[in-house]
Amino acid sequence: MKAKAAASPARKEINMFKEAPAFSSFSVNDLKTAKEFYGQTLGLEVSETPEGLELNLADDLNVFIYPKPNHTAASFTVLNFKVKDINEAIDELKSQGIKLEHYDLPDLKTDENGILKGDGMQIAWFKDPAGNVLSVIEET
Repeated sequence: MKAKAAASPARKEINMFKEAPAFSSFSVNDLKTAKEFYGQTLGLEVSETPEGLELNLADDLNVFIYPKPNHTAASFTVLNFKVKDINEAIDELKSQGIKLEHYDLPDLKTDENGILKGDGMQIAWFKDPAGNVLSVIEET
């Protein structure tokens, strides 16, 4: 005769994270270069802390950037900027010497301007000096 398996205890509901302030973070290989790129090139408000940089973004959002000696660039988009006019945003990026990423994959094709046009949105990608992928998105 088989012994009955013990019933799984009921999971306790966790509430502490519902109200906890949260923020995103990612690494770079050179904090000084990152500060110049995000602060001067992109024109974002950047605060320096002993541990790294804090980007102070619209809607009271904050992103923490920290130095990592063995940094490996993220292979995914780490930061998305919603813009009203993607073509204007691209022109501004190009005026700062930033090159857009171009993709020609079966499920991801950008046009000659580096824009992917999808259902209800347009998106273009670019990289920071550490190789992290960023994007500009226009909802249509």
